[in-house]
Amino acid sequence: MKEKDEDLLLGSLKRIAPGTDIRSGIEYILQGKTGALIVVGDTEQVLKLVDGGFYIGCSFTPAKFYELAKMDGAMILSRDAGRILYANAHLYPNPLIKTTETGTRHRTAERVAKQTKTLVISISQKRDVVTIYIDNIKYILEEPRMVLSKANQALQTLAKYKEGLDYLMVNLNVRELEDITTLYDVVSVLQRSAIVQKTEKEVKRFIYELGSDGRLLNMQVEELMINVADESMKVIEDYKVVNDNIKPIDIKNKINSFNEDTLFDLENTARVLGYKPEENLKEFPVQAKGVRIISGIKRLPDALMKNIFIKFKNLKEIMNASIEELSEVQGMGKVRASLLHDRLRKFSEYYLYNEQYSYRGGAAQRTGF
Repeated sequence: MKEKDEDLLLGSLKRIAPGTDIRSGIEYILQGKTGALIVVGDTEQVLKLVDGGFYIGCSFTPAKFYELAKMDGAMILSRDAGRILYANAHLYPNPLIKTTETGTRHRTAERVAKQTKTLVISISQKRDVVTIYIDNIKYILEEPRMVLSKANQALQTLAKYKEGLDYLMVNLNVRELEDITTLYDVVSVLQRSAIVQKTEKEVKRFIYELGSDGRLLNMQVEELMINVADESMKVIEDYKVVNDNIKPIDIKNKINSFNEDTLFDLENTARVLGYKPEENLKEFPVQAKGVRIISGIKRLPDALMKNIFIKFKNLKEIMNASIEELSEVQGMGKVRASLLHDRLRKFSEYYLYNEQYSYRGGAAQRTGF
């Protein structure tokens, strides 16, 4: 699924998750086996398709929702699902819009969703199945018990991938400090970071579907994902050689949009960064600007960090600079220069001489430098 569609689906699942009034109403309808067709949105495009029915205009409650669903037609809710606007309405979407459904209710739901880009919910009367449609997306809701099981499995996968990313980040730290970084080291980190972020979206889909039942899982995901996207951006800032007009966020989004086959070919990531690797990536030397490591050191204003990168071309020059040379940076001063020099020395010692690395969630934030 494309990233745009994934975000659209996640937003829709969040709106009808367990714990919301609309989900309670859906559960009532399932228990009553009445079936229903619900459009969440009163946009102009939706109202053009409405014919007949009754204008209700009342506040939404699960009980009212259930009672009005007993009528044959569709229900139209406000965009925030806070009001029931129409009941027993007939919908007439463009019949030329292609649909893969067979039942009348589901065919109408799919066509309305495609034509209006609005969230449409179809509840089967006989099969107790809830299907949501939005734009070209179709998603069948599962029982919370099944969703929870899948969420736990996905969370384990996310934790495994994150552990691999942590290892690669530690390796990148060491190789940067030794000035032996290769393009392979860099794109491996960005590839694994993209995989982690894609997996997070899979877990988030289940969490949103679980609603209030997914709070603990969400806390675990938030803990695992601390600084992942931010660190990825800083790696891109360190190594991108494309035009300065191309922002790091655009590069990150491009890499994250790759499908599996494209992502696993590391040369594709290298090209997005602006490289044209004609040799083995493991033999392609690169140098970090120092953005990731320097930005991890506390109490350095953004303006001062920019001045550091103006004076020094790369991380190696910064690491080798004396206190006097660092103090020459505009806005630095000897006190900050001494502090920066000391923090960089400790950071270097930690990663080069400490046998038990414990990198978690950032270049320097979690190591106290």
